[in-house]
Amino acid sequence: MNTQWSAHLTLSLVHFMAYPETMKGEGPVVETVQKVAESDFFGGIEISWIKDPAVRKQVKALLDVARLPAAFGAQPTLLMQKLDLNSPDAAMRTRAVAQLKADIDQAAELGIARLATLSGSDPGDGMRKDAVRWLADSMHQVCAYGKQHGVGITMETFDRTVDKKALIGPADESAAFSALMRKDFPDFGLMYDLSHQPLLNEEILPALTAVKDHLVHAHVGNCVKVVGRPAYGDQHPRFGFPGGENNVEQLIEFLRGLFAIGYLKREPNVAKPWVGIEVKPQPGESSDVMLAGTRRVWTEAWARV
Repeated sequence: MNTQWSAHLTLSLVHFMAYPETMKGEGPVVETVQKVAESDFFGGIEISWIKDPAVRKQVKALLDVARLPAAFGAQPTLLMQKLDLNSPDAAMRTRAVAQLKADIDQAAELGIARLATLSGSDPGDGMRKDAVRWLADSMHQVCAYGKQHGVGITMETFDRTVDKKALIGPADESAAFSALMRKDFPDFGLMYDLSHQPLLNEEILPALTAVKDHLVHAHVGNCVKVVGRPAYGDQHPRFGFPGGENNVEQLIEFLRGLFAIGYLKREPNVAKPWVGIEVKPQPGESSDVMLAGTRRVWTEAWARV
């Protein structure tokens, strides 16, 4: 592209993945958010739960001063506590909904207008219809609560058979679920992640085409599909990680796909959709060095889109 990406999209960083020591809502949250805020490379940041109210206040001040928009990623709050929005156990579903309501409270406190989550586990063909019904009930409660607090809800698609084994995964089924939710909550939408596309055994353009009318957020990153290799599964290693699926060429293809479906516009526009970079340092790697390499990958890919 001949124009800077900031004219076409909000490029965000998934903070809690880049700095996984903060994923439990504790640790060096302020220090690492400040690192992102001090750079003008990213136009947005995706943060997750922050347990300490005083730390949340510090983070909000940092975001305000840096003029750094934020989105909320609630995925760690469910995954780390093994909470399931479509469990056959009603008590489990109640706990999962309560957690997302608490996440919405935090998002609203931080001035964040959108929260992303994921479905629970896929139970297999025999119980999938029931699971979708339970998920829809849970998400109606979450979306209604979000609406009261000015927070829209995004459902991220995940793999179904490899790592997270989530109910909402394949593109066509995800679009059907979003259409169901949008009957009552028109601002509901999907997030599609380049990191999960190989794990779903989907092709980039057909998958993006299937979700295009429901896509409200995109992620880019990498994964490893070969059993037994380091970072196997949904571990978000850096682009070009040995044995990984995605590098510069796949990122170029994905960005071209986002333009092809109209999620991104060739002409600069005011309403800039979000594309988030989600990468995680593997053992022995530094977050900051990994991010420097990731910035180089993004810059090269954008120049060739």
